[in-house]
Amino acid sequence: MSKHHQQPFFRTEDFWAIILGSFLLLAGLAFYFSLLSADLTQKMAETTAILENEAAKPIKTVAWHEASSKLAKLKLSDQPLGQFLKSLSTLPNKWIDNPAQAIYKPATEADLTAENQAIDLARQQAIALELAAQAVDFKVENLNLSAQAAIEEWQQLVQETDKKKAKLKAGAFSLPHSLLLGVLLAVLFGVGAKVQGIAFLPFVKGFAFIFLLALISLLLAAQNDLKDLGIEYAIWAIMLGILISNTIGTPAWITPALQTEFFIKTGLVLMGAELLIGKILAIGLPGIFVAWVVTPIVLVATYWFGQTVLKIASKSLNITISADMSVCGVSAAIATAAASKASREELTVAIGLSMVFTAIMMVVMPIFIKFVGMPEILGGAWIGGTIDSSGAVVAAGAVLGDKAMYVAATIKMIQNMLIGIIAFAVAVYFATRVERDAQARQITIGEIWHRFPKFILGFIGASMLFSLLHSSLDKHSADLVLENGMLNDFTKNLRTYFFCLAFASIGLSTNFKTLKHHFVGGKPLILYLCGQSLNLILTLSAAYVMFYKVFPEITATI
Repeated sequence: MSKHHQQPFFRTEDFWAIILGSFLLLAGLAFYFSLLSADLTQKMAETTAILENEAAKPIKTVAWHEASSKLAKLKLSDQPLGQFLKSLSTLPNKWIDNPAQAIYKPATEADLTAENQAIDLARQQAIALELAAQAVDFKVENLNLSAQAAIEEWQQLVQETDKKKAKLKAGAFSLPHSLLLGVLLAVLFGVGAKVQGIAFLPFVKGFAFIFLLALISLLLAAQNDLKDLGIEYAIWAIMLGILISNTIGTPAWITPALQTEFFIKTGLVLMGAELLIGKILAIGLPGIFVAWVVTPIVLVATYWFGQTVLKIASKSLNITISADMSVCGVSAAIATAAASKASREELTVAIGLSMVFTAIMMVVMPIFIKFVGMPEILGGAWIGGTIDSSGAVVAAGAVLGDKAMYVAATIKMIQNMLIGIIAFAVAVYFATRVERDAQARQITIGEIWHRFPKFILGFIGASMLFSLLHSSLDKHSADLVLENGMLNDFTKNLRTYFFCLAFASIGLSTNFKTLKHHFVGGKPLILYLCGQSLNLILTLSAAYVMFYKVFPEITATI
């Protein structure tokens, strides 16, 4: 996979993926912490004090809900710099029947007077019943229950109205900001490409086309109905690229910018910042067992099946498909392909299979789970451990409910942590066994290190840094600056752009003639189907045993 394996480390795409990813993360931290003003900190402290005072009461009071809402509405993006950073990476607006709304979606006028009056009336009733309960120091259970029911009814009206208001808001996407982002990324990646030996201007010229193709893919992926069917930006980017490469052919002037691994490795460094160790520990041993025990078993079993039963000629193709299917889709495929020196065509086969089955599973699994009456947490754990894409996991989990979405996303996050470990293990195995057997020579530690996809170090480093920051800040500051600020408003969307650039590059680099021999006899498809079947059975069994038999007390608290 590595095109520059004879070059010094500082001239490789792994090095520059770490450099660019780290630069964006550190610059983002500097910007967002600078937005945490003394005034904002004071407001947060005052509101937190109200929350803590009200939390001592037997019920969640009106004041508690209002303070909680006030904290949630504190946004760093309300400030000019925060708004600029958010606009820079915001994805196209969702649309239904008018594609132009993806680029420009004005605010919609609507009369919500009736809804606001209903909220005010419900609030007054909730306060009256709360005061009645408070008059007897919350010692009468019936009064407490009546107050709690009234407060919940008020909150339900608030949430329903907020959803209506959100639909009426103007779209946040800004085409000028998006094009500015394209220019900035062209410069950043162009510098990295230049050091790797790719001429700057030819790279920038090709990058402009790839960025445009990625942007079109994101616009198409914003269509609500298709998005609900699991047709995400990755599929659009790959298919549009394939359409070009297999009809008119990919123009030669685009070729210097087709740096698939460079784009996606940089995105994976950013992704590391989202994998917070504290969140992983919060779900406890059940989730860790499902992700870290079942996944390696499925990976090894699928690879063994491909070699001994299907007799797939390419071991690198076999291991790349196995990792793609068992760990976390594209991210694991990239890392494993680098460790096993799989070809670009083999990586494309693995990613193509993953995209197709991810789209199918994210639609079918929630329907099946609901049909059989599976518990929500068990369904979420099953989804998190089997569906390849993190985005698809969240979407499928959300269909079942908030708890399922939380469990599914957390298990997928825990599973994503295995990327580095799996990549290292594959590098060691292929260097000491596969390469040694093929070449009849001794493989040194240096060869293993050379083969190891070093961008994983940036991925792990980002996870450790942000986990440390998250644990050292109080909860509300961490949410404001990191999760709701930098990650949600900036780096998550940046990562999506990077991945979309990679998928567009894959499509533009893919010619069906070069892929045809990989599908002879249908072996890759059979391998994926058999491996995923094993994955579904083992994950469901492990999730049931761990969440409902071994650690039911943890399940009860989720």
